[in-house]
Amino acid sequence: MKIVFVASEGNPFIKTGGLADVVYSLADQFVSFGHEVHIILPFYSKIKENLNMTVDYLGNFQVDMSWRKVDTKACKVVYRNINYYFIENDRYFARRSLYGENDDGERFAYFTVASLELMKFLKIKPDIIHVHDWQVGMLPCLIRERYRADFEKTKTILTIHNPAFQGIYSRDFILDIYSLPSYVYDDGAIRLNNSVSTLKAGIMYADRITTVSPTHRYELLTSEGGMGLEGALRLREYDFVGILNGIDYNEFNPEIDKEIPSTFNIDDFYSAKQLDKEALLRRFGLSDLGLPVFGIVSRLTWQKGIDLVIPMIRNLVMKGCHFVVLGSGEYELEQQFEQLIREFPYNVGIYIGYNNEVAHLIYAGSDFFLMPSLFEPCGLSQMISQRYATLPIVRQTGGLKDSVICYNNQNGDVANGFGFAANSVEEFIKTVSFAFDVYWNLPVRKQLMKNALRTDNSWGKSANQYIDVYKDALNIK
Repeated sequence: MKIVFVASEGNPFIKTGGLADVVYSLADQFVSFGHEVHIILPFYSKIKENLNMTVDYLGNFQVDMSWRKVDTKACKVVYRNINYYFIENDRYFARRSLYGENDDGERFAYFTVASLELMKFLKIKPDIIHVHDWQVGMLPCLIRERYRADFEKTKTILTIHNPAFQGIYSRDFILDIYSLPSYVYDDGAIRLNNSVSTLKAGIMYADRITTVSPTHRYELLTSEGGMGLEGALRLREYDFVGILNGIDYNEFNPEIDKEIPSTFNIDDFYSAKQLDKEALLRRFGLSDLGLPVFGIVSRLTWQKGIDLVIPMIRNLVMKGCHFVVLGSGEYELEQQFEQLIREFPYNVGIYIGYNNEVAHLIYAGSDFFLMPSLFEPCGLSQMISQRYATLPIVRQTGGLKDSVICYNNQNGDVANGFGFAANSVEEFIKTVSFAFDVYWNLPVRKQLMKNALRTDNSWGKSANQYIDVYKDALNIK
């Protein structure tokens, strides 16, 4: 298959979050399967500043945005047999930030149209165009309404990564800038709460829709979790699939990880993890190796359930355990963690900010990893912790529910973590206390750790599911 990704960011060139990981990791897997993959990105100034590869200039073409004729430059690099194309226009992309500009609507409208014009300019005839989130959500609509003859056999896929951002703009602005007929708004296809939503447009016009976990798909179909998009998604329910993200097994590999002092594999992991645990405690100025260690690597925000963590630490530390935290975020939560260090200097360690070495050390050296998120479309840290035989303790929402089999005293042969359902301090404390008790039952704990190590969170598994979606859209048996 010939597959084109159109996205606002993608590794290894530009990243603000998990979207960039998904774009690159899927593309890399597809290439390994033998598919031809192209990725189209904006040529942000941040990419230009950090690029250490030779860029091929492909030529200039014009992008028609109603009365605007925008001159556009196309460039290309090849990385790991993936063809990356950069849409260059300094008016739109020579900014210090990727997002949050007053003209984001126009910037990404331009990028969306320019991506289609680039494919025409280079005579790329894809089987699949896979678009990601609101920034390029209008592309399936544009193919249907403006570019049908140019992409007659092409099928479009939309992946919803973050449904909270929906590309909301005024009717006149959006119809003008995309040169679309008024009926696409008037018939409700791109209308949401009397405005245009580029994300809803993608939902209504794409041939298939995916999101980043099966449970998150279910949540988006409900009035409680749909964020206003549930009506559109229910209309497309049979074309809507949840596929759990994977993690990069090259970056997160306990057998070769250079960021941890003692590497290990499933055949010999416990003694090595004890050495990593010792190094972790030393890094945070803690000492008692015999106590269980609970780790956190997270943004310190309410969405991540950090408000549940503070009272839980106060409750559990008296039983005899360590807590180590890496992250930054809301000032008030940061200050509460600083206060915990003052209260429990021999049991609590905090690193405000981000440090890759410390993050890997927490994943490898902790006994348990805490993720009590209020909501989590997919989540990656719980999978990373499993990769390092560190047992995740999660709230059962979104991808956390899909990726963690919670231990219940009877399923020790398959369980790979712990979980709780209600968003409450009491439930969280109860579950962490249960994990604390399991810590002292070494045969059971070792079996759970081995189960975690056996868990397949690779991108290969996810990529095969995406290929099935593509084949379904193309009616390939």
